[in-house]
Amino acid sequence: MSESKPAGAEKKLLAGILGILLGALGIHKFVLGYTKEGVIMLVVSLVGGALTCGVGAGIVGIIGLIEGIMYLTKSDEDFVNTYITNKRPWF
Repeated sequence: MSESKPAGAEKKLLAGILGILLGALGIHKFVLGYTKEGVIMLVVSLVGGALTCGVGAGIVGIIGLIEGIMYLTKSDEDFVNTYITNKRPWF
């Protein structure tokens, strides 16, 4: 008997990897359906990064890295409950 994953769990791996590798661009937020938060990360990274010689992009990149690790370390049920069902966009 195989257990099925909860609906939305298929986004966990992709969002986690994108958060770790491309976190500064906020692509992991778009994968999870958080368009506003994704745009915020993208603008802060690109515009803020240009104005602060990359410091803004570095900070947003660290946030993306932390979120990616958090996504991957949660169980499928916790991930779906937190980020899909309850729509928690940050950390």
